[in-house]
Amino acid sequence: MTNLNLRHFEAFAAIATAGNFTRAAQALHVSQPALTVQIRQLEETIGVRLLDRNTRSVKLTRIGQQLSPVIQRLLREIDSVILNARELATGDRGTVSVAGLPSVCSTILPRIIAEFRQQQPGITVSLRDAVAQVVLAQVKNEEVDLGIGSFADADPAIQVVPLFNDKMRVVFPPGSPLAARRSIQLKQLITAPMILMSQQSSVRILVDRAFQSIGHFPVPAYEASYMSTAIGMVRAGLGITFLPTSAFEPSELGGLGSRILQEPGLTRRIVAIRKSGRTLSPAATGFLKALVAGCSTSRPASRARRTVAS
Repeated sequence: MTNLNLRHFEAFAAIATAGNFTRAAQALHVSQPALTVQIRQLEETIGVRLLDRNTRSVKLTRIGQQLSPVIQRLLREIDSVILNARELATGDRGTVSVAGLPSVCSTILPRIIAEFRQQQPGITVSLRDAVAQVVLAQVKNEEVDLGIGSFADADPAIQVVPLFNDKMRVVFPPGSPLAARRSIQLKQLITAPMILMSQQSSVRILVDRAFQSIGHFPVPAYEASYMSTAIGMVRAGLGITFLPTSAFEPSELGGLGSRILQEPGLTRRIVAIRKSGRTLSPAATGFLKALVAGCSTSRPASRARRTVAS
C-alpha cells in the first residue's frame, strides 16, 4: 500500500479544479504520466475510484465529489499553518510570556513593552507580577518564557542575562531626623520602627541579610505585601521602610524623604532568566533583546539622584 503524502492530495485537487489532466499537470509543473501515477496511487490506497476519465474529460465520481471539498479545505489549512509558522519564525508574530518582580513590572517594564509593541505590533506580551520564588518556579516549569528578578547564577536550571543593578533606599516620613543626614548607615537605623516587606520578598531577604551582617536581626514593627502599602504606612508616620530604587518614581514619594544606603550587600542585581536547554521563540528572543536595551537606557540609578528628597 502506498503511503499517501501531500502531493497525492494536491494532484487530486488540481484535477478537480481543472477538469483535465493536461491543465492540472501544467498547474503543478509535473508531467502528465507522473500525475496519472499519483491519482492511481491515491485511488488504490483509499480503495475507491475518484475520477471517471475518458479521452476528452475527467469527472469526479460520487465519492470524489464528497472528498473534493474536504481535500481543498485540508490544503488551505496546511497553507495557513505554513504561513503562520513562517511569520512566527521571523518574529513578526507570536506571544511572549513574562513573569517579573512587582517593583519591575510596575515601573520599567511597561515602557519597554510599549516601545516593543510599536516596533512589533504582531507580538503580544503577557506579563505576570510575582515574588521571586514564584517567578523562578514559573520559568523552570515553562509556564513563562522569561523571568525578571534577582537570582543567582549558580542554578543550572536557568540561564541568566544581567539587566541592571538596583540599590536599596531607606524611605522616611517628613520631619524625620534622617532628613538632615547626607548619608545613612544601617547601624543608624537599628532603633527605628521598621516597615518591612513580607518574608517571601527579595527585598526583605536582602535587608535581613544586610542587618545580620552587622550583628542585628531586624524585628519589623509592621509588614507589608505591597510596596505602595509600605509607602503609605511611612506617610502615616508609622516608621521607615526599605525599597529598591526601581520601585518608585519621585512623584510617588509625595514629600517623603529617601536616601540610598551605601552598604555592602544592599544592591540587588536584576536579571532576566530563561530555562536552560530550551530554545526561545523568535518573538521571545526579540523581546529579550529589547529588554536588555531598554534597561540600559532606563537605569534606576539615574532616577535615584532625583529622588533624594527631603
